[in-house]
Amino acid sequence: MRATATAPGVGQALWRRAEHALDALSGAGLNPLRHLGSLGFLCFWLLAASGIVLYAVLDTSAQGAYRSIEELSRQPWYLGGWLRGLHRYAADALVLCTLAHLAREWLWGHHHGFRRFSWLTGVGLLPLIFVCAIGGFWLNWDRLGQFSAIASAELLDQLPLFASPLTRNFLSVASVGDRLFSLFVFIHLGVPLLLVFGLWFHVQRITRAAVFPPRRLAVTMSVALLALAMVLPVTGQGAADLAHAPATLQLDWWLLFVHPLMYATSAGAVWVLLGAALLLLLSLPWLPRQAAPAVASVDPANCNGCRRCFEDCPYAAITMAAHPNGRSLKQLAQVNSDLCASCGICVGSCPSSTPFRGVEELRTGIDMPQLPLDRLRRQLQHQLAALRGQDRIVVIGCEHGARVACLDAADVTSMRLVCTAMLPPSFIEYALRFGATGVLVTGCREGGCEFRSGPQLVQQRLLGQREPHLRATVPRECFEMVWADTGDEAALLRGLQALRQRTGKSLPADSAEIEHG
Repeated sequence: MRATATAPGVGQALWRRAEHALDALSGAGLNPLRHLGSLGFLCFWLLAASGIVLYAVLDTSAQGAYRSIEELSRQPWYLGGWLRGLHRYAADALVLCTLAHLAREWLWGHHHGFRRFSWLTGVGLLPLIFVCAIGGFWLNWDRLGQFSAIASAELLDQLPLFASPLTRNFLSVASVGDRLFSLFVFIHLGVPLLLVFGLWFHVQRITRAAVFPPRRLAVTMSVALLALAMVLPVTGQGAADLAHAPATLQLDWWLLFVHPLMYATSAGAVWVLLGAALLLLLSLPWLPRQAAPAVASVDPANCNGCRRCFEDCPYAAITMAAHPNGRSLKQLAQVNSDLCASCGICVGSCPSSTPFRGVEELRTGIDMPQLPLDRLRRQLQHQLAALRGQDRIVVIGCEHGARVACLDAADVTSMRLVCTAMLPPSFIEYALRFGATGVLVTGCREGGCEFRSGPQLVQQRLLGQREPHLRATVPRECFEMVWADTGDEAALLRGLQALRQRTGKSLPADSAEIEHG
């Protein structure tokens, strides 16, 4: 989806600037803004690990809860204050990463079509995260936990669910006991189990989902949270006393913002605001949008059931079924139209997607109706014939990345695909054989691909690490790879200049065999 003069378009441009600024410091591979989802998972794992230890030493009784937490804080750092701080700050970081991830997906328009399921399940996780976080303060049973429990009860009392106020039945001096703390424990441990199931559900339609960030980024994040716990230790705010209302509190605004909002307005207003926000987020996938492009189509006559498209599809849109020709052990790819992203990655993975096939109309095992491979071959032939000059270079890029058309010249021609991973590696050899002296392949920066894994698949195929791969007989100096987002056209120019310096001759005519079929 291209950025337009709309609020999401402006926001997307500003977000991309922030991403590029951090890329300059850490590189795209370690940029936290490009790994928000996996960082959220990391925070959840840190919460789970630290929470298990905290629960093991917690006295889950009304009289002993606060005392056990305070004693924990005086233990050696690996069991005490730092562990408690890590648990709290990991919860803050989880909320921050989740909200930032949600904002980025909205700005990029990732809530329609094949992404609808992931969007809806992700929005459904938000209430669970906040319920789990707020419930954690109750277990401390300090003054902040007392304030949060009473405010939560007053908020729930606004709903027509209970015959009498919760604060009178459960949060009075006479009613607070071990049974109440059993309820607190159930909420704080039961909701995370629902959260685990929700997270699993959230990534079900994503192939090779990133549930853990790059190792260096994970270590950096963990060390940063530990350092924060050391510099700003989390301490109790005095034992809860329901006979007295706390005068001053140190509030965690990330996790408990709903309480001061309720007292600044009203419980009814908070429910209206939260309900409206949730309904708005859930309604986004059904708002009007441009018609979705046609999905990939399979040609049974050319599909040999190799399963490469099945393995490379980033959204699990392809399944394998028995081939209609009835031969045993032979399968046929099938495309689920509701899951297909129309990215063309499957076309680039198909072994029959080679322009060297000596047929009048090039037909492949799987193809994109809106941009068939035969049209791409004819376009490449036409543009190669029009090139002039000693160095004739073909630039092949992605419509979501840097603008390849800006490099067009008398000796440079460009082609734009839905995703660069739609490009079969043999097209590079074909271009070199029929007149080009070099081929520049470009796509989005690492972590910025519209279809998640495009640049990674292209690089693996061209370097011989993934099938179908570029033949080893193709000289490495004859092609260049540049990963550049919109606005990175200067990086494309530098890549073009580097390619010009390396290329001085075209591919020898006898360096490889030409397939006929």
